[in-house]
Amino acid sequence: MNTYLLFKSIHLIAVISWMAGLLYLPRIFVYHAETKDNKIQNDIFKTMEKRLYFYIMNPAMILSWIFGMLLLHSIGLNSLTEFWLLTKLILVISLTLYHLFLFVCLKRFSENQNNYSAKFFRFINEVPTILLIAIIFIVVFKPI
Repeated sequence: MNTYLLFKSIHLIAVISWMAGLLYLPRIFVYHAETKDNKIQNDIFKTMEKRLYFYIMNPAMILSWIFGMLLLHSIGLNSLTEFWLLTKLILVISLTLYHLFLFVCLKRFSENQNNYSAKFFRFINEVPTILLIAIIFIVVFKPI
């Protein structure tokens, strides 16, 4: 079996799962930010956010990184000198920082201390989409 293709397949599955969470969690935050006065809905959103983040997003992010590093090892660490790969890594680090920012937001919601509006969460919900588009084009076209 070709381990490179196996690693690539698992990497893609993990990235798709991670992206789904990165796109969905801020959408939940939008609705959560709009329901400050309803304790029942507030508790439901807290449960949804926690489960999405810890049971789907974190494992998917970790697997994305593990299999991404295995892919990098498969093609050789000398490929880190290539512009497209460095750019992709910078963008993936940016996605990871965004992921961590969502954790901060999750903690604030869990402590009933969210300071952001629903409009803010609608706006930041576009961040992973833009990064994903850039990453896909960079990986496919491999600009010099």
